[in-house]
Amino acid sequence: MKLLSYLDAQGLPTWGVVLGEGAEAGVASLAARSGCATLAEFVGSPQYTQRAALVQGLSPELPLAGLRFLPVIPQPEKIVCAVRNYMDHHQEVLAAGMQRELSDFPPIFLRVWRSQTAHGAPIVCPQVSASLDWEGELAVVIGQGGRHIAEAEAWNHVAGYSIYNDGSVREWQFHAKQIASGKNFESTGGFGPWMVTADEIAPGRELRLQTRLNGEVLQDSHTGHMIFSIPRLIAYASTIFTLVPGDVIATGTPAGVGWSRKPQRFMQPGDVCEVEIEGIGTLVNPIVAQG
Repeated sequence: MKLLSYLDAQGLPTWGVVLGEGAEAGVASLAARSGCATLAEFVGSPQYTQRAALVQGLSPELPLAGLRFLPVIPQPEKIVCAVRNYMDHHQEVLAAGMQRELSDFPPIFLRVWRSQTAHGAPIVCPQVSASLDWEGELAVVIGQGGRHIAEAEAWNHVAGYSIYNDGSVREWQFHAKQIASGKNFESTGGFGPWMVTADEIAPGRELRLQTRLNGEVLQDSHTGHMIFSIPRLIAYASTIFTLVPGDVIATGTPAGVGWSRKPQRFMQPGDVCEVEIEGIGTLVNPIVAQG
């Protein structure tokens, strides 16, 4: 099942389900039907396990084509991002001359929700930089929250999966040892188009990930290259803070980022960046200059 957040015909935020396939695909709102105002509220509710019955008999209310998407979780309490969590990316960073040792613990940082942008909406190049880089990533949406979640129990806390483009403003990222300043510029993180519920993807299944810029494949890898697994990331993050429904964990990016290329290459106004993950779909964002 594909669940998403979007604007309804009146331009008001809502959330719902994708119904149908191809040109006939559409969406139906589940906000009133479920009694949950947001998708984040729904994935943490007892109704989430009854979602199949909730959508039984529904018909599309709006076509998917032309839909005004919102980030899958528009205002998550936390967006937890893993750093250098793919072995192939770690190796390309070393080859580019950055001396970084593998950590015994998952390196993480936080993004703020205003740094997100939706499927189909622009990723914005900041005025202060010309080094906005792509980072295609698998995103995990937390359903049941908790603290000190054991790795063996972590899959039970996953509501579903989506796609993240962890747009990175590189020279700002390297202003200090803490990289968050380069990761939180407004509207630089693509998130969407929807969340595929966890029952659709077997735990630990290796998923192919591709990032394309103007149709050219720049990242082509799979989630089997992760250094720290999804259960490890959940367990580690939940040791630091309580995870709540709708929290997002961006699990890191594979090799192929623009910073490590020779010559370096970055996203420019007029470009279109796509991130495709097997079993989920394709996140598409045009690149624009900050107004």
